[in-house]
Amino acid sequence: MTVFDFDAIIVGAGAAGLMAAIHAAERGRKVLLLEKGKKPGVKILMSGGTRCNITHDCDARGIVEAFGTNGKFLHSALAAIGPREIVTFFNNEGVATKVEDTGKVFPVSDRAVDVLEALMKRLTRSGATLALTEPVKDIDPHPEGGFRVSTVTRTLTAERVLVTTGGKSYPGCGTTGDGYAIATKFGHAIVSTRPALVPLTVQPAWIGELRGITIPDVNLKVMPEQGKALSQRRGSVLFAHFGLTGPAPLDVSRAVSGHAKPSSLILEADFLPLETEQAFDEFLRAESLASGKKQLAVILAEKLPRRLADQLLVVCGMAADRKAAALAKPDRLALVAAAKRLRLPLRGTLGFEKAEVTAGGVSLDEVDSRTMQSKRAPGLYFAGEVLDLDGWIGGYNFQSAWSTGWLAGKQL
Repeated sequence: MTVFDFDAIIVGAGAAGLMAAIHAAERGRKVLLLEKGKKPGVKILMSGGTRCNITHDCDARGIVEAFGTNGKFLHSALAAIGPREIVTFFNNEGVATKVEDTGKVFPVSDRAVDVLEALMKRLTRSGATLALTEPVKDIDPHPEGGFRVSTVTRTLTAERVLVTTGGKSYPGCGTTGDGYAIATKFGHAIVSTRPALVPLTVQPAWIGELRGITIPDVNLKVMPEQGKALSQRRGSVLFAHFGLTGPAPLDVSRAVSGHAKPSSLILEADFLPLETEQAFDEFLRAESLASGKKQLAVILAEKLPRRLADQLLVVCGMAADRKAAALAKPDRLALVAAAKRLRLPLRGTLGFEKAEVTAGGVSLDEVDSRTMQSKRAPGLYFAGEVLDLDGWIGGYNFQSAWSTGWLAGKQL
């Protein structure tokens, strides 16, 4: 019988790797967690503007929905540890949590470092071994079963190996797609990777003049040259010098980065989603009659930020200081279209450098969702963002990492 150095070696000390190492070691397994960087959990520290959006305040069904057609893969993982249990997990480790209006769950302290410290304390108690600045060079099947894992400093053996190396987003964190090569070596298909939850770049230069403006409720659609919307989300939008960022743009971004020709796409923005076009038209008609001496921009500013109102007038070919009096129907309809269906030709996205997650990855068809074990190589497991899983902004992707990591840890 082969004597292995470790029962399980986990490659990558991010959210999924840490959770898997904790769970496997607490089951009495001899676990080594390898991390190529100087610190574990770097992306945890960066996330949510250094506040760490731990999960979303919903049930398992809500998490599944956030991942679209691939969401069903998460059923078993969420049954093992879902959003409620994750909140309890961190509460029990001394991290008090709060739910914001958006449904995002954060530490009460607003400190991502508290989340990571809680994980590290639990990892230490579990008995798992953490090795930092030790990149994995290669993984091979062991002639007598299990695996041989070669790092820059040594060669180790393990009965089981879990790959939790993340995707390609925020490469400064060390997530540079290393796990895809390992998966490919063992016969796995990689679904084409692209940036997701990434800011959008637009063609019109005037958008940059609105930088700094946040509109809390906008409905966005990504439209092809012909046909139905490729993606649609409603939420907050922040204007930036390059284009648009914030929850709604980030959520529709995978449709842009995944398109063969992003510059052919149009972003259609409805800045007044609670108001019908007819109601807005009637508002403009009534105000132009009752307040004709007012500048039209002042009237628009009752509904929209003033700088946006000024810009929409320009887009419609009207003077920024135009009075509201005698606003003819064609001009009204042009303003209605600008506020409710503003069409912004896109350039693309800011790419992996600014992407919060990676779309694509290890094909889910080749991983057993009940165990996270490879269907190609028994004893090899995958969890977290290395898989072809990417969800909406709001803690969903962390929940996927916690849950798939925990489920893998139950099997290692």
